[in-house]
Amino acid sequence: MLAKQRLEKESPMNKVESEEEDDLQPEYDFSQMQGGVRGKYVERYRQGTNLVLLDPDIAAAFPDAKAVNDALRLLLQEKQSPQPR
Repeated sequence: MLAKQRLEKESPMNKVESEEEDDLQPEYDFSQMQGGVRGKYVERYRQGTNLVLLDPDIAAAFPDAKAVNDALRLLLQEKQSPQPR
């Protein structure tokens, strides 16, 4: 019985659990964290997000996300309008 207890204490699974417990640094004290709101961004998440990474030269041409969206909307309007022949 004593040998079994010793084996359980030395089990690799127990070692993994103790390593996981020590993973968080002591300077992270979430008990003093103020203002956390559960589900703050859940509605945005449900709406869905289509994140696109721009190449640096393209990103440099636009000051913000609104400018990118405006340019893309203009491009779509031109594409959808009938082309004169």
